[in-house]
Amino acid sequence: MPSLRDIRRRISSVKNTQQITNAMKMVSAAKLQRAQDRVMATRPYSERMSYVVEHLEARVKPSAHPLLTPREEGKTLLVLLTSDRGLCGGFNSNVQRRAMDEIRELSESGEVDIIAIGKKGRDFLGYRQVETLESHIEMFIRQVSYDQAQDIAAKLFKAFEEDGYRQIIVLYNKFNSAISQEVTALRLLPMSGLEDPDADPQESYDYLYEPSAPAVLDSLLRKQVEIQLFQIFQESFAGEHGARMTAMDSATSNASEMIASLTLTFNRARQAAITTELIEVVSGADAL
Repeated sequence: MPSLRDIRRRISSVKNTQQITNAMKMVSAAKLQRAQDRVMATRPYSERMSYVVEHLEARVKPSAHPLLTPREEGKTLLVLLTSDRGLCGGFNSNVQRRAMDEIRELSESGEVDIIAIGKKGRDFLGYRQVETLESHIEMFIRQVSYDQAQDIAAKLFKAFEEDGYRQIIVLYNKFNSAISQEVTALRLLPMSGLEDPDADPQESYDYLYEPSAPAVLDSLLRKQVEIQLFQIFQESFAGEHGARMTAMDSATSNASEMIASLTLTFNRARQAAITTELIEVVSGADAL
């Protein structure tokens, strides 16, 4: 049995750890609330923009714009979105496992290039000797900005239009709630999402385009990709702090249980030591 000093030292260590996990839980809870509000505020705009683009897409041929034209040949560009920090439960491991499955599946039909956003994803791929085109870390330290989505979108536009990729897929954690994040693979480009391009539009009305329909289509498509990326970044940011808050809350509870168990062990050991000393005293008195 460990000595009383060792048990006391371990109780002190667990209490210090509990203070850290509780502080991390409170910080993530505060960040989660702000991130969740931003996600909910952005979703209606993103959904309406998608509706407008789909409505406009239904009135043009798939070949009307390069961002809509399906491609049969070429490589796939996979964008893996993870966090820069750990201690967030299975937030990163879930999307990492899905990434390896996607890479194996996509590799059967062609080559796959990868862009890693987040330190955990970059380190995960590097450890498994999977090459990446580029990596971006420390992007979401405090909050997600629209400028970040614009910068990444510009690089993806260039890769799709100039490098001839067949498709660009983003793999990320979609935020459902503080305790639920869903790993999602979204095909960002090409944007054609019609099941039947020859089908008639459901609505009978149309828009007036100024200066022209192709110019409006080009502007809307590029804006839609930026908005989708911005929404994806916010979903992942909120999901990260939701997962971390849940993980730290569980760690704090486990620390409390461990402290209670160690305290009980300490009391039993102290009682046994006191009993031993009393027996020695009584035995000594009897010997005299």
